[in-house]
Amino acid sequence: MDTRHDLPVSVLGLGAMGSSLAAALVRAGHPTTVWNRSAARAGALVAQGATPASTAAEAVRTGQLVVVCLLDHASVHEVLDPLAGDLAGRTLLNVTTTTPEQARELAAWAADAGVPYLDGGIMAVPAMIGQPGSSILYSGSAAAFDTYRPLLDTWGTSTYFGADAGLASLYDLALLAGMYVMFAGFLHGVAMVAPSGVSAREFAALAAPWLSAMTGALPRFAAVVDGGDYTVPGQQSLEFSDLGDILAASRDQGISTDVVAMVQRLIRHQIDAGHGQEGFARIIRTIQQPG
Repeated sequence: MDTRHDLPVSVLGLGAMGSSLAAALVRAGHPTTVWNRSAARAGALVAQGATPASTAAEAVRTGQLVVVCLLDHASVHEVLDPLAGDLAGRTLLNVTTTTPEQARELAAWAADAGVPYLDGGIMAVPAMIGQPGSSILYSGSAAAFDTYRPLLDTWGTSTYFGADAGLASLYDLALLAGMYVMFAGFLHGVAMVAPSGVSAREFAALAAPWLSAMTGALPRFAAVVDGGDYTVPGQQSLEFSDLGDILAASRDQGISTDVVAMVQRLIRHQIDAGHGQEGFARIIRTIQQPG
């Protein structure tokens, strides 16, 4: 593990997240070189102490750790493919959002180039970087993670999931799936009450503590799923969980039922298969085996 604060780092991509990562490195005292296709985006970071690079190749040659935070998997290859030789002797950290298979493909590309590779999944919005609550998931080279752990910790809590480069992305996207479905459910609730003159702000004041309290059920759901027995006592049954009244009320309020109907289909599929008295968590069977 290298605890020095003078390790040179290069950051490729200065969108909101890339800029936040680079700014945290500058604050921590790391010599930080930054590059972006639109050079103007580097201005604020240069004012803070970062060094601008006129080309991606120049940035890569400057850093010991090369951090890539670009739009997508294709843009990563577009920037890095011509620079495989320049990356020799450096470590590559990709925090661009990709699928697990894309992360594994990029790890294989890096291996062919003789470059240690880490993949990162950022569980934070840009303003959270370097602040309490920021978390970043990593997978890929264990040696790279151990070497740069102190530096990585400047961004948030660092968690390593193993040598399979796709695991950080898998966890990242799985966690985001839960987040987006929860947000969609909240917005459905906002739409339900709006025709009755309730503002989104008023509804949020009730929804936030309610949803927070309900997350306490997640470990219980997890225990049931891991045990594979959906008949254990203490569960809310699928029949009791039927969402027909929510669907009816939504239609009466003149709004779309798409969000709730998705969950109702999962419930009804299991009820129709004869599992109505079993617990709600059984809907995972339909998620795992669609069709």
